Amino acid sequence: MHILPPQFLFRFCFPCYRVKGLPSSGDDQLVDLPAVCRLDDRIWLWTGPHFADVRVGWNESGLGLQVVVRGKERPCRGNADHPRSSDGFWIWLDMRDTRTIHRATRYCHQFYFLPTGAGPDRDQPACGQWKINRALEDAPLASADELLYVCRPQTGGYRMEIFLPAAVLYGFDPESNRRLGFFYTVRDAELGEQTLGLGPEFPFWEDPSLWSTLELVDETVG
Repeated sequence: MHILPPQFLFRFCFPCYRVKGLPSSGDDQLVDLPAVCRLDDRIWLWTGPHFADVRVGWNESGLGLQVVVRGKERPCRGNADHPRSSDGFWIWLDMRDTRTIHRATRYCHQFYFLPTGAGPDRDQPACGQWKINRALEDAPLASADELLYVCRPQTGGYRMEIFLPAAVLYGFDPESNRRLGFFYTVRDAELGEQTLGLGPEFPFWEDPSLWSTLELVDETVG
């Protein structure tokens, strides 16, 4: 057992490529990101579960994310009234990538996306934004209607397509700031919890100093 987790020895920065035509205006897909946009969390020396393919891209309109979960044999667990106890995808963003602070500022955001949990039978996707615990200041909260999100079931799992418009990302300014703090976790009652590095024994849900970095690069893909 490591006294100091190997992840603490490194500070990782992931390239986030510009994607043209994001979000899609077609009926078939909201977001379709190429393989180069994949965030390969396995380089973190993290031996936890790995069952989700997570990709991210950007353009001046906002950020697009794509999550594909594979390997499930049982239905997803979801309740939109209790997101933390549901299966789903959570992300944390810091529009200033301030790695020296332990409490969130107004530039920090927390979003969640559930494959199920909404509707009369709780079988519809759900999403939202929450305040970050212990934050020094809170970012403006977007309504669920402002978040573009679709989730489609697939054999052995599901596929999420997400677009966060610039209007819901307080402080998003690619012209003056190209580095964003970023962390994610994919939770599944059957498969476990996949994170971008540190595990749930560390308070990544409230401490921006534990997040990694996305660097917005101009190279266009897609």
